[in-house]
Amino acid sequence: MGATLEVKYFNTFLLKKLETVVDKNPAIDEPYENVPYDYPADITNDWYIEESRIRGGFNNTTVDFGVKAYLDEEDPLQQHRFNTLIYSGIYNSRTGVNNTNQFSVGEDITRSVDPANGSIQKLYAEDTNLIIFQEDKVSKALIDKDAIYSAEGNAAVTSANLVIGQIVPYAGEYGISKDPFSFAVYGYRKYFTDRKRGCVLRLSSAGEIIEISGYGMHDFFRDNLTSTVVNKVVGGWDMHTKNYILSIQKSSGSPDYHTLSFDESVQGWTSFFSYKPDYISSLVSNYYSFYQGKIWQHHTGNYGNFYGSSSNSTVKVILNSQPSLVKNFKTFNYEGDDGWHVTEMVASSGDTIFPIPKYTFQQNLADLQSNIFSTAFKKKENKYFANLINNSAATAGEVVFGQDSSGIKGFFSKVTIELTNADYASTKKELFAVSSDTVESSY
Repeated sequence: MGATLEVKYFNTFLLKKLETVVDKNPAIDEPYENVPYDYPADITNDWYIEESRIRGGFNNTTVDFGVKAYLDEEDPLQQHRFNTLIYSGIYNSRTGVNNTNQFSVGEDITRSVDPANGSIQKLYAEDTNLIIFQEDKVSKALIDKDAIYSAEGNAAVTSANLVIGQIVPYAGEYGISKDPFSFAVYGYRKYFTDRKRGCVLRLSSAGEIIEISGYGMHDFFRDNLTSTVVNKVVGGWDMHTKNYILSIQKSSGSPDYHTLSFDESVQGWTSFFSYKPDYISSLVSNYYSFYQGKIWQHHTGNYGNFYGSSSNSTVKVILNSQPSLVKNFKTFNYEGDDGWHVTEMVASSGDTIFPIPKYTFQQNLADLQSNIFSTAFKKKENKYFANLINNSAATAGEVVFGQDSSGIKGFFSKVTIELTNADYASTKKELFAVSSDTVESSY
């Protein structure tokens, strides 16, 4: 009795056991779809055989084995060339030429950098050059051209049929370590971190690498970037504020992280943020971050709210006019919008004050009279001020009268100013300047 077998694959020469393709689906207890026969698999005895005749027909033309397309190595060994670049054939959409899958070993299609500088972590194409970021070095490779050096060491660029030409290292022993996600670019400026050296770097258009972490934050980055518990460093460019955003994130067992911004206009690190992004990107003039598989747009008006959670804005300042003089701090003043309040003020002597509540508009004369004797901020000529009421315990040799004592004494004072963003969901509250009235201490 004859039988017709429906062959699923044609023009192939495959012969193998069913062991690698047959398995039971535990949900329905049936073989998978790639098994051509509807019967329980016997892995020990069954074989999967495909026909070599065209469409599997009786006496149809048989496809010959022909020549081998590639050399069959008896003992193939894989090489991991961590410091080498390789490029394929050309791609031309106009003519339909697509040789991106061709890597001919008969052609010179590789270019290596110094392996002593570690592995290649990041490539960035800029105009007709390729910037190569290694762990301990940053270099520039010429594309479709080469450089000829004179006896004096001057380079002259000339046309060549090389895809990757001369590799020229930038001055400075800096690299990107193993943090390619810290890279960001705006215009001709490139920003990245070097965790091994505990610094944040900027590569300018002139080819100069500048350590921007030294702008008042050297100790911070030295301690946090080189920490052994740092798990990931994420960087990106905020197109909305024109700031470089950097997030230093520690391992999953430690919830600590630091997200902060660098502003070129002031040449300094301006703000810390209370969000921990997985990835950062900008599109047109909008700034986005990714968190737990979701994309979030920033600067939409909901100030202080990140990933659905609201946080307060905090500013910490040090008041230290006439640094060598012991003085009494009598008042605290600020210029800006209402809503700001002082949560803490501590002098170098240890003196503290009662917290200063935010300014509240007075509706009638009675409220205005009672507000005069309160510790809250008062408004006068669009400036907010408050008297400082001492909240310190008596120290040896001194008498402190608690709320009857005005001001605190010391060389300097540390002040923490806060804004509750939940009270102002979509209203911007600015803080321009802070100051304090002081007098020289008489004792």
